[in-house]
Amino acid sequence: MKQMVVVAVCLALSQIAWGRYEALANEGKRGLAVRYVDHALQLKSEEVDMGNAALLVSEEWSHLVDRRRYLDRLDAMARDIRTKLASRRMGIDHRAIGVVNEYLFDDEKFKPVASASDPNDLFLDTVLDKKRGYCLSLSVLYLSIGERLGLPLYGVVVPGHFFVRYDDGRTRFNIETTNHGRSAPDDYYRKQYGVPDDERTIYLKTLNPLQTLGCFFNNLGNSYVEIGDSEAAMMAFARAVEVTPTLGEARTNLGNLFLRSGRVGEAIEEYNAALQINPKDAKTRNNLGNALGEAGRDNEAVTEYLYALELAPDYVDAYRNLAIAYTRQGKYPEALSQLKRAAAGAPKDAEIQSQMGDVYTRIGDIQTAVSRFNAALRLEPNLAEAYFGLAVCYNRLGRTADEIAAYNKALSLDPQMAAAWANLGNVYFSRQRYEAAAEHYRRAAVLRPDDASIHYNLGSACLRQEDFDSAAKAYARAVELQPDMGDAYYGLAYACYRLGQFESAWAYLTKARDLGVAVPPEQIDAIQRALKK
Repeated sequence: MKQMVVVAVCLALSQIAWGRYEALANEGKRGLAVRYVDHALQLKSEEVDMGNAALLVSEEWSHLVDRRRYLDRLDAMARDIRTKLASRRMGIDHRAIGVVNEYLFDDEKFKPVASASDPNDLFLDTVLDKKRGYCLSLSVLYLSIGERLGLPLYGVVVPGHFFVRYDDGRTRFNIETTNHGRSAPDDYYRKQYGVPDDERTIYLKTLNPLQTLGCFFNNLGNSYVEIGDSEAAMMAFARAVEVTPTLGEARTNLGNLFLRSGRVGEAIEEYNAALQINPKDAKTRNNLGNALGEAGRDNEAVTEYLYALELAPDYVDAYRNLAIAYTRQGKYPEALSQLKRAAAGAPKDAEIQSQMGDVYTRIGDIQTAVSRFNAALRLEPNLAEAYFGLAVCYNRLGRTADEIAAYNKALSLDPQMAAAWANLGNVYFSRQRYEAAAEHYRRAAVLRPDDASIHYNLGSACLRQEDFDSAAKAYARAVELQPDMGDAYYGLAYACYRLGQFESAWAYLTKARDLGVAVPPEQIDAIQRALKK
């Protein structure tokens, strides 16, 4: 009996020594002492401490994060797991994974979020506080625990997903952190996530810690996009591309940000780089089509949309974007065909109905266009584009009061709609309400300062009010933007004549004639007589 007691006491002491006092495997690691994200990225891969690096990013995101407190929690969790292993006389090898899974998913009840819609779910502090995360954030937690235990765990990325891999050189298997730590073979990921068959890519490879951080920065960029911080998002995506240049998603996301910022050429470069990595990425094909369309390369855009639909036949956005490209090319039957396919896939999408209304307007079927715009508004009563489309239809039908009301409704919903301000200016101009017309043209010009036609219309409205100075300035801006606009030179000549600037008036009148404007002889005579006085 005494011998049994002695053995039990020795065993207990051994558990205490192993589970509570023995140093963790990451102790003394250089990456654990780093205090800034950029410094972590400058380390050698084997020096990176995943937990500390992830919490440094949390600090950048929110200065309220107490990084030291969360590091202590990670250490405590690792010691708890080590105590479990000791009680079961298990070592730090592949058999320990079952214990890690039991601790995280059964004891601590960490679980996946339903969707990665909250940008905060990326961050390790949030995962620890709420005990939830998505594939990447739960994997970062798992890796952070693993490095403290000394387990050979690594991140693995496939298009649209991230998981963990155990690999000690003899035993290797995958760990699904969003499925209770269960294992799935590589072939599952190849089929489920469309892993490109190209050894040069990063996909399905065992990642080093820096590459895992690259994947983390890609998702971080998306989090900054969600909160509207484009500058921070750009920095995060650039870091991701630098650290993991063959991660197609990082290239695509950087391209998306470039496109949103109007940097179309750079967006096209990033999309093409992404497609070199994963040529069967339908979303990137679609986005490249959008960028090519912005660059005025509609034929190439159509090719990309068709390829995207070949890869993903149910891709509603690609049908819509293909319809837009066809509309720009004047191929209205083709555009309607694509929109009907989009509507079949998304029957409650108001924007598709509104887009159909626009195409029907262009082919002159106004009644059907009105029907489509009203259908859009039944689905989405606050869709400004549908009210704008109705206003255009009412103009064709001669229903001026309804036209004005529809434009005003569109502008109440979207005050940044320059075309509505300009068109409403045209309505007032046609009704000889020139002061109101000029005010609406000015609002449009603020939103679209490089639109020559808006400045021309503003000049004409000012001219009718005999505000010749304002008219001259508006016409001058129009010809600056569009030097071959003969009518603007003609209006500028008349404004200068009325301002007593006869030499300028003659020069602009001559320019208007050279551009093909039919100038009445009496106006030529009037300016010539003025020059002789």
